Amino acid sequence: MSEELVLLEKTPPLATITINRPKALNALNSEVLSSLDQTLDRVNEDEEIHVVIITGAGEKAFVAGADIAEMSEMSPLEGTNFSRYGQLVFKKVQDLKKPVIAAVNGYALGGGSELALACDFAYASENAKFGVPEVTLGIFPGFGGTQRLPRLLGKGRAKELILTGKMISASEAYEIGMVNKVVPPDQLMDAVKEVAMQIAKNGPVALSIAKGLVDVGYDIPLDDGCVLESRSFGMCCATEDKKEGMKAFLEKRKPVFKGR
Repeated sequence: MSEELVLLEKTPPLATITINRPKALNALNSEVLSSLDQTLDRVNEDEEIHVVIITGAGEKAFVAGADIAEMSEMSPLEGTNFSRYGQLVFKKVQDLKKPVIAAVNGYALGGGSELALACDFAYASENAKFGVPEVTLGIFPGFGGTQRLPRLLGKGRAKELILTGKMISASEAYEIGMVNKVVPPDQLMDAVKEVAMQIAKNGPVALSIAKGLVDVGYDIPLDDGCVLESRSFGMCCATEDKKEGMKAFLEKRKPVFKGR
C-alpha cells in the first residue's frame, strides 16, 4: 500500500494537513493537488474543526515547489490546466470557512510559497527558506504567485522576488511581511498550535465572517467594504453564538459556542 500524499490529523478543535512527499521535498504534482483538494473539502464540512494548520512532512521542506519532472513534459494546454487547477485548490485554501495557518518548516519555494500565501497567515521555523524561482526554469509562478505576492508585499518587492528568482531566509520573509513569526525549528508546531487554540476558542461563525470580510474588502473601495461589514455584523447578531458570547461575558463565564 502506497503512502498517502496528504495526511490529515484531527485533534478537535484543530486539524493538521501535512503534504507527505518528504523524499521529493513535498513537491506538488497533480496527485498531491487532487488529494489536498479532497482533504480541504473534508475539513471544511467538519463542524468539530475550527482551525486548520498546513505543513510539510520531514525536516527539510514545507513544499519545495511544483513537481518539475511532471511539468517538464507538459504541453501548453496541459500547462494551462495544471496552473488553473493549482490556483483553484489554493483558492479553496483561501476561501475555507475556517482560519488556515501555514507552519513553514523548511523550503517553501515556488508552489510552496504560493501555498503559504493562500493561508490566512504563516509562522516559520528559523531554517525556512522562501522564494519563487520559476524564472530560473523558464516559467513563472503559476499558482497565484504573481497575483498574491503584489497584494501582500507591494509591486516593487513582489517583482524583485519574482524576476530574480532569489531565495530569502525566514528572517527576511518576516521583515517584508510574508510570515508573522519566526521560531526555532523544534518550537514551530507548538507556536502554531498555541495561536490556533487562541483562535479556536472564539465564535466559529464570527471567525468565518471576519475572515471573509478581510479577503473581500481588501480588493474593493473602503466605503463599499464598510457597508458590507455593517450588513454582515447585523447578520452575526442573529446567531446563537452572539447571544451565548454576550451572555457568558455578562455572567462572567467562558462561552460555549456551537457554530450557529
